[in-house]
Amino acid sequence: MDTADRTIWAADAIDAVSDIYGRHDGERATHAKGTLCAATFTATPEAAALSRAGHLQGDAIDARVRFSSGGGSPPAPAGAVDGRGLAVTFALPDGTATDIVALTLPVFFVRTPEDFLAFTRARRPDPDTGKPDFAKVGAFLEAHPETLPAIQATLGAKAPASYLDCTYNALHSFRLVSADGAGTWVRWTLEPDTPGEGLEPDDAAGRDRDYLHADLGERLASAPAGFTLVAVIAQDGDPLDDPTAAWPPERERVAIGRLELTGLASDRERDGDILVFDPTRVVDGVECSEDPILHARSWAYSESVERRTGVTRGA
Repeated sequence: MDTADRTIWAADAIDAVSDIYGRHDGERATHAKGTLCAATFTATPEAAALSRAGHLQGDAIDARVRFSSGGGSPPAPAGAVDGRGLAVTFALPDGTATDIVALTLPVFFVRTPEDFLAFTRARRPDPDTGKPDFAKVGAFLEAHPETLPAIQATLGAKAPASYLDCTYNALHSFRLVSADGAGTWVRWTLEPDTPGEGLEPDDAAGRDRDYLHADLGERLASAPAGFTLVAVIAQDGDPLDDPTAAWPPERERVAIGRLELTGLASDRERDGDILVFDPTRVVDGVECSEDPILHARSWAYSESVERRTGVTRGA
């Protein structure tokens, strides 16, 4: 897509999302319900061997982490059937930043921006029933069987007892570049210190609407909690540009560093500060794949930022 087409697509995509969740002034179009935390990240020696990126050299790096539910309605109950998100922005010593955006899903729903728009429009609730037209959704799924694994994972997952108990997958591929120029294709996974099995439906339904936010505050007030950032290493033939395709589970996994959460954060998104987590914001030593969904995220985020803040993001 050229720049004009990207702008049109982003506006159409945010409109389509808003048709599902409603329009909520000042809020993100998706992942509207979330909690921001302060954190530090410390890379392993294995990380520095794979990439020359500044945040992967072993020094403690300041970070901010936002946990969220996947939908676009801030009042939605935390225990609703949904994917969950973890987004990280790393503040490098040279003043630059780089981000990771991850979900509890094993794969994404669609391969292309066009398919994202078509799938989102197919899910638009019928004005008379307030529910999606299942004939339209079924027709999309029949034409796009690659969408089924993400849907099945979403509908089959239990609501978490805590954001801190979930495994989060970044879904897109990135090329790590070492000091000598060698490249390694990876996908990111964030593995929790304390994995949980999730809640039974009745338990989730009976919890407070904001129990996941409350849990973060309580747990982090008593002790830090954390995740291991893992690089899953690609082999020849693994799809690099298709987020609907999982890599085989036996792929090599390398511990890249520890992300340690130290408490809730209130130092961002106030007084005109705009916090955007954009997985295409990379630094020297990390390169994006050509995955069209990866790049479309940045276009959609820019549109969402402008609508909720009135600020136009730079390129």
